[in-house]
Amino acid sequence: MRAEVAGWAESFAQSFVDAVTEVAPVLDERARRLLLGAAARQIGHGGITLVAAVSGVSGDTVGRGAAEVEAGVVADGRVRARGAGRKSVEESDPGLWPALEMLVDPETRGDPMSELRWTTKSTVKLADELCVQGHPVAPRTVARVLKDHGYSLQANAKTVEGKQHPDRDDQFRYINSRVVEFLGAGLPVISVDTKKKELVGNFKNDGREYRPAGEPERVDTYDFMGPLGKVAPYGVYDVGDNSGWVNVGTDADTAQFAVESIRRWWARVGRAAYPAATELLITADGGGSNGSRLRLWKTELAAFAAEAGLQITVLHFPPGTSKWNRVEHRLFSAITMNWRGCPLRSHETVVETIAATTNKNGLTVQAVLDANTYETGIRITDKEMRVFESRHLRRHEFHGEWNYTVHDGSGLQADNTTTLPRSPK
Repeated sequence: MRAEVAGWAESFAQSFVDAVTEVAPVLDERARRLLLGAAARQIGHGGITLVAAVSGVSGDTVGRGAAEVEAGVVADGRVRARGAGRKSVEESDPGLWPALEMLVDPETRGDPMSELRWTTKSTVKLADELCVQGHPVAPRTVARVLKDHGYSLQANAKTVEGKQHPDRDDQFRYINSRVVEFLGAGLPVISVDTKKKELVGNFKNDGREYRPAGEPERVDTYDFMGPLGKVAPYGVYDVGDNSGWVNVGTDADTAQFAVESIRRWWARVGRAAYPAATELLITADGGGSNGSRLRLWKTELAAFAAEAGLQITVLHFPPGTSKWNRVEHRLFSAITMNWRGCPLRSHETVVETIAATTNKNGLTVQAVLDANTYETGIRITDKEMRVFESRHLRRHEFHGEWNYTVHDGSGLQADNTTTLPRSPK
């Protein structure tokens, strides 16, 4: 009789454990423990030992489950009893976080001679260094500890403008007052600059766009310059009309290219929009192909002024404030949003994508391809510049190096050829 009971108990235990094993993937630690404990209680005397042997679970665990069932199961949402389970790594190693904090921020808190000061602080390298210091820890644990203390992966943020010019705000006010003056008189005001050069070809373009899941655009692994090279989009933003013009150059970004871009805007858009205008106001950065110190920029503008019959006033933003120029946040930002995630595979793609740019404020954009070749290394001598300034340039009383007016220049050739004698660098 005893043999029969023992055989039944063993058979029952095995069947029950097999059933628990089948549903184990959806059971948490507590549910498994309670089920095994309940089976042991059903068997009676020797049940705990038998279930433990069949299931491979510790007898203590099965016994604890049986005791919990006997005491009454309460659905409190907990898997383990309070205080049970493995202690956190920071409890078992109180020195871990101070050591890790010194590694991730050695300049302000840690050792300035730390090797990690000059390397990428990946969780793998941090874990390796902590192990060397006597804090054995895995990379995943390092990531969790950093997150628990408010650390996260951060990209660089362009917020530091460098040393501010003492007259920066006064220049902003001066630009604003002149812009308001020109707009009030119905005269054209444009903001100009060259957008970042872009590779043309089957290359990755930053950003994402909606596509069927698992079907991203396939682009080249490496961004080696292809046969189409790069393009330099030169933007002209009409402040009064909220419209943009982009001349997509395929050659060097020179002062000649910058003025040619403005010339094309005036010929195709500006003249028709402002038929009675005799003056034009340009706001521009202090550097680049339309820089305040660039002699060729001024002489080329004079040639264009003579050609168009305009008096051109130029106001440059102070050093380190290029992002304040309206072409940046009114035109270029919209273009970047429009072609995000779209490979610029051809010149046509670049031009058409720019031309399709708009925004909720009613921005419209036109774009053309400029395949002209622009000579580099052109130099205006000191003597030539003195003659030019005496005849065709009037510097304003307030910061004349930033603010000046180019006259129509009757002594200059009214075309797109050389405006002054030049010599190579």
